[in-house]
Amino acid sequence: MTGAAAPRLALEGIAFRYGAREVLRGASLEIAPAEIVGLLGPNGAGKSTLFAILAGLLPPAAGTVRLDGREIPAGARGLRAISGIVFQAPGLDGKLSARENLRMAAALYRVPRAEARRRIARLLEDAGLTGRAREPVERLSGGLRRRVELARALVHRPAILVMDEPTSGLDAAAFRAFWGSVEALRRDEGVTVIITTHQPEEAERCDRLAVLSGGVVVACDTPAALRARIPGDVVVIEADEPDEVAAVITARLGLPARVREGAVHVEREHAHTLVPRLVEAFPAGRLRAVSLRRPTLADAYLAITGAALEEDDEEAAA
Repeated sequence: MTGAAAPRLALEGIAFRYGAREVLRGASLEIAPAEIVGLLGPNGAGKSTLFAILAGLLPPAAGTVRLDGREIPAGARGLRAISGIVFQAPGLDGKLSARENLRMAAALYRVPRAEARRRIARLLEDAGLTGRAREPVERLSGGLRRRVELARALVHRPAILVMDEPTSGLDAAAFRAFWGSVEALRRDEGVTVIITTHQPEEAERCDRLAVLSGGVVVACDTPAALRARIPGDVVVIEADEPDEVAAVITARLGLPARVREGAVHVEREHAHTLVPRLVEAFPAGRLRAVSLRRPTLADAYLAITGAALEEDDEEAAA
C-alpha cells in the first residue's frame, strides 16, 4: 500500500463460489484513500466477482472486508452507500435525457432536491454536456454516454468509485477524456478509484495493479514495477505456423518462446544480439518480420501468471 495512511478498503481471504466452481480463493488486497487501483486479469481470473464484492453488490462466502478499519458485515449497505458504481454494460435509460438520468440517480440516493440541482449542473458542466443535457441519451456517442454513466455514479458524492471495464469500446479521444475526468476526481475530491481491466493502456493509468489469476491476487505493485520483472526487451517474430517456429527456437537456441496473438514472443536481456541468430536459424523467407520492443503489462502478466492477459476464459456473471 502506498504511503502511511490507513487503508480505505482492506480485503482479507475473500472467497466465493458459483456452485461447485471456486471463483475467488482467498484474495487479499489493501487500497489507500485517493488511490487508483486496477484489478488486472483476463475473463475467468475472478476480477468481475471481486468487483461485485468491492461494490457491495455481492457478499463474500468467506473472508473479511474492512472500510476505514471497520469490518463490514456481509450484505451491509454501508459500502454501497458511499460508493459510485459504473458497470461495463450500459445502465442508462436511453429514452431519458442526461439530466433526467442524473435526477433519477439523485432521487435513489435521497440527495436533497436543492443539492441535487447544484450537483447535477456541476457534473454536466464538468462532463462537457451542459449544451446537450436535454437530449435523449440514446442520441449521444459512446464516449458521451460513458461520461453520463460516470456523472450518474458521482451524483451523491461517493468516497469510492468502482468501475468495471470502464473504457471498453471507447475510441482514443473518448478514452483520454474519460480518464482525464477520473484523475481530476482523485486529485480534486480525494475519491478512491477501483477498476477492473484487461487493457494494458488502461492499467497503466493506475497507481497500483492487483494481478488476479485463478481467483487469487498473485502480485500487487505499480505498473512500472510489474513491467520491470521482465529483464531486457521482447523479441516479436511474425511467421506462418508460429507454434512450429517457437518449437524450433526452443530446440535450437535453448530459449523459451511463447505464441501470443499469432506471433512468437521471446524475452531476453541484450535482445538485439539475438536477432541475427534468429534470422540465421531459419531458411530465407520463413520469418516475415523480427522486431524488438519494451515489455508491456501484458508481457508482465504472462511472466507472473503463465497465462495471457488476452485469453477469453469463461467466467460466470456476478
